[in-house]
Amino acid sequence: RDYNKFIENSRIKVNKYLNFVLWFFILTGPLIALGVYFDIYKDISYYTCIVISVVMFLMSGIHFLILKKFPASITTSMFALLALDILIVYMALFHVKIYLTWFLVPLLAILLVDKKLFIISSVLNYALMVMTTALTAPYYAAMQTEYATPKAYFLDVIGGFSIESSIMLLSGFTIVHLTVNFLRDLTKQHLEIKKHEIEMQEKMRILDSMAEIYDNVNLLDFNTSTEMSLRDKNQTKHGIDMTKQTHTLMNQKIKNKVMPDQLDDFLAFTDIKTVRSRLAQKKLISADFIDIVNGWFRAQYITVDSTLDGIPNSIIYTTRNVDDEKRREEQLIRLSLTDELTRLYNRRCFEEDLKEFRKQGMKDNFVMFSIDVNGLKKVNDTLGHSAGDEL
Repeated sequence: RDYNKFIENSRIKVNKYLNFVLWFFILTGPLIALGVYFDIYKDISYYTCIVISVVMFLMSGIHFLILKKFPASITTSMFALLALDILIVYMALFHVKIYLTWFLVPLLAILLVDKKLFIISSVLNYALMVMTTALTAPYYAAMQTEYATPKAYFLDVIGGFSIESSIMLLSGFTIVHLTVNFLRDLTKQHLEIKKHEIEMQEKMRILDSMAEIYDNVNLLDFNTSTEMSLRDKNQTKHGIDMTKQTHTLMNQKIKNKVMPDQLDDFLAFTDIKTVRSRLAQKKLISADFIDIVNGWFRAQYITVDSTLDGIPNSIIYTTRNVDDEKRREEQLIRLSLTDELTRLYNRRCFEEDLKEFRKQGMKDNFVMFSIDVNGLKKVNDTLGHSAGDEL
């Protein structure tokens, strides 16, 4: 997937988690009520606890409905963060002093990996913090002798909150910024890896289909100096010692069946040390040889992957029996050089022989003469080809 699609799917999951958090905060009311019961919270009423749970229940339900319709929307995320801000403001106004919760909303906003959303939620959180501190300053200033006025209490508390909020804003923004860059790079790398995997799978499908066509199919990797038969179900890789080895294991077996008069040519063609240079800038090279048992076969080296300079990194080596093709080819050549009526060589063959004689010369005891029949065409045209044959 691309980055935007990845972030969209991530936001859907985070929105689901945020909804779970909202439902979980319904328990805030009962937990505070326990504190009231055990006289931990002296200035909080049970009514406040009920309101907290009811408000969070409504907020959680509304967010759940929005989530169902707009699962990937930023608005859905902002609603959840705003609901938590409302909870924190209400708790602060009714003297539930849990300062850590003020920084819960920006912390959760980091999960959405959106710099604008993080800044908005942090600024809104700070504004509500300032407002709530100003509203509760008279109450707390009256309870503490070290503050002469509510303003003194407000300035002291909000000063600490401002420093902490600034640190939270800078560190959170840095985390989001680094995370965005990291995920973008990760997405690009993932797409490249996925593309490479698809290409390799396609190549392997081609190689598998090739394995069905050819008698022998070997994958040669020059980067790892290995050979592997594609017909081997275990796909065992055998090492190739490029300093000492001149032929692969396959060709060491095949050479034992090659016609003796073709062996030198076969060994030259299959020399593993020269294959890369001979295949440079080429898709394939091939040559035909005779197997003493099965007749003609064709050996081919096919480039699979190469460098920018066209030097093969990995190649496929195949052999395939072409004896039937060769026989048909010889038959076609024989028909093209033979007269159908007399079974003698025809004029085309005569001209081919002349080319050889002109190139190589004739032996001293060799004589060449030509015989022509005058009027043969006239006889064929007027009396028919049977009369021409008789003549």
